[in-house]
Amino acid sequence: MTSKVLRFGIVFLLQIFIGTLGNFSLLFYHAFLHSSGFRSRPTDLILRHLTVANSLVLLSRAIPEIMAAFGLRHFLGDIGCKLVFSAHRVARGVSVTTTCLLSVFQYLTVSPRNSRWAEHRVKAQKSIGLFHFLCWVLHMLLNIRTPMLMTDRWSNSNLSTGVDFLYCSAVLHDRDTNSVFAALTFSHDVLCLELKIWASGSMVLILNRHMQHVHHIHRHQVSSRSTAESRTTRSILVLVSAFIFSYALSSIVHVCFPEFGTTAWWLVSTSAFVNGCFPTASPFILMGRERCVSHLTWRK
Repeated sequence: MTSKVLRFGIVFLLQIFIGTLGNFSLLFYHAFLHSSGFRSRPTDLILRHLTVANSLVLLSRAIPEIMAAFGLRHFLGDIGCKLVFSAHRVARGVSVTTTCLLSVFQYLTVSPRNSRWAEHRVKAQKSIGLFHFLCWVLHMLLNIRTPMLMTDRWSNSNLSTGVDFLYCSAVLHDRDTNSVFAALTFSHDVLCLELKIWASGSMVLILNRHMQHVHHIHRHQVSSRSTAESRTTRSILVLVSAFIFSYALSSIVHVCFPEFGTTAWWLVSTSAFVNGCFPTASPFILMGRERCVSHLTWRK
């Protein structure tokens, strides 16, 4: 068992290195654009919040998992367990919501001027700060029970009624209340998933229509703008596919908990790894997508 736990620790070490590198690279990329005199876009603030949320998701679970894999157990304490898991749950929710907001705002950005959604563009841009504030507050409320459930592993003598994380444990004593909060979180995630699919699909349709229009005008010429739109379309499809795949895989892992038991350490570690996959991969996809979107300044 020790060797298997150590392997998980190495996997988490690689994940946190790649994810932190990607998120900070995305942050420095936008800082470089800003210092180089490029005009700031409304989505820049969304990306900064997404970077913070993704980094918290990775650091709050991967670091404790790595320390536990290398033999440390009693290093957080009761208060530390409550803080770490609360930060992870809130950041995970903010990451999902912010990814959804990014797609919606980018859809508004590329929408034609005569579109019925174009009139909401200015209002939405002015409300980005408020959206983010409400987003953090919402997920703090949705996860208000997390500090009540989490405790030091040595303070919980009955691990059969909870989830064992090797270094912390969750006490699941009120299943009805837990089910209500789980249903609220699930409903939020499904809503964000539907909005992201709608916004991404709408952007793909707009870009495809514009590419067809450009090809019709320039039959025998290669348009650099058309090439940028083609790359943007691919990056949109890659991002939404990664988001759906990551969420579906996470849901499958959670469905397996009743089957294998909440004390199965490998399933708990797998769940933590899967939750960190999208925050690890998304900054690399977004950097390519942002370079493409920055070239699209056309309006219909």
